[in-house]
Amino acid sequence: MTSRDYYEVLNVPRDVSDADLKKAYRRVAMKCHPDRNPGDAGAESRFKEAKEAFEVLRNPRKRAAYDRFGHAGVEAAGSGFGSGDAFGDIFGEVFGDIFGGGGRRGASQAWRGADLRYEHALELEEAVSGLTVDIEVPAQVECEECNGSGAAQGTAMQTCQTCAGHGQVRMQQGFFSVQQTCPHCKGQGRVITHPCGKCQGQGRYRQTRSLSVKIPPGVDSGDRIRLTGEGEAGRNGGPSGDLYVEVRVKSHPIFQRDGRDLACEIPVSFATLALGATTEVPTLNGQVSLRIPPETQSGRVFRLRGKGVRPVRGGGAGDLLCRVQVETPVNLDEDQKELLRRFDESLRRGQDRHSPRARSWLAGVRHFFDKLGP
Repeated sequence: MTSRDYYEVLNVPRDVSDADLKKAYRRVAMKCHPDRNPGDAGAESRFKEAKEAFEVLRNPRKRAAYDRFGHAGVEAAGSGFGSGDAFGDIFGEVFGDIFGGGGRRGASQAWRGADLRYEHALELEEAVSGLTVDIEVPAQVECEECNGSGAAQGTAMQTCQTCAGHGQVRMQQGFFSVQQTCPHCKGQGRVITHPCGKCQGQGRYRQTRSLSVKIPPGVDSGDRIRLTGEGEAGRNGGPSGDLYVEVRVKSHPIFQRDGRDLACEIPVSFATLALGATTEVPTLNGQVSLRIPPETQSGRVFRLRGKGVRPVRGGGAGDLLCRVQVETPVNLDEDQKELLRRFDESLRRGQDRHSPRARSWLAGVRHFFDKLGP
C-alpha cells in the first residue's frame, strides 16, 4: 500500500465528485500504463499507486474510512489493494468506452477485423477518366477449414474449467473479491483442445487476395475508396474490417493539376509573340487551337474553359491555364547572329516606342537612385 495521500496521487481535491475522480484516474492510468512505458519501473509504480487510490476513493465506505483515519482506516478494513495484480472490473469500468465496452463476457465477445490501407498510383489520364484496376492485398482471412473457430474439424471448443465458461475469475483479497480475466482462456470462456492444422488454432491465417477496384473519374491524390468488408477478418464471429484504397496521382510531363484546373507551359518563339499566331495546344481530350494575339508578352496566361478536370464529387469541369513562355534560340550561326544584331539596332533607333516596359523600369531605377542621393 502506498504511503502517499490518495487525493495527491490522483491530483484531485478532497471533495472531488465521482465523475471527476474517474476522469483523474483515467488520465493518470493512461499516462503511466506499463504498455506505454515498457521497462519504466517508476511509471509502473505510479500506475499501481493510482489504481490503489482510485479503488479506495471510488468506494463510499472505504473513502469515508480513509477520510477519517487515513491509511490505517483502509488497512483496518482489509482492503488489500495495491498488490499490482490485473485491473479486473476497475479497468473495464473506467476505460470501457474507449476499448469497446466493459470486461469480457466469455465466448459472446466478438472483435471486428482491422481496417486496411492500400496505396495505388495512377497516371493523370487514368485519374481523370476513371478505370477498374486489380490489386493484390495481403490480409488475415477467416479459416475455411474451421469456419473461424480455431478448432480442428470434428472437434469443438470446450468449456474452460478454470472459469466455468464465464471468462472471468474472482480472487479473494481480505474481505473483498476482485473479478479478473481468466488467465487460462484469456476471457473467451472456452478453450481449444485440438487446434485446426491450417490456422494453428487462430481461426484466421494470412493470405494475399486479388480484388477488383472501380476508381471513379476525377479522383485526385489523397482520395480514398472504401471497400466495405474487404479488410481483415473478424474474430469470434465479428465482422470484417474495411479496405481503404488511397489514390496517388503521378506527376505528368506536361500538365500540373490544381483541383479541377490544369496548367501547362507553352514554349513559343519571340517572333510568334511579336507578330501573333495560332498554335496547337494539347489537352487531355486531344489538341485544340490557341490564338496568340500580336505583341503578347512572355508569361501571359490563356484560359481554355472546360478543358480541365470534372471533379469526382460533382460539378462542372475546370479550365486549362496555358502560360506562354518565350524560348531563347540556341546554336545560332553567324548569319542568324548578325540578323539579330541588326534587328536589335533597329529597335534601339525606335527608342522607347518599341519597349514601353523597359522605359518604365529604367525610370523607376533612376527614381530609386535619386532618392538615395549622392
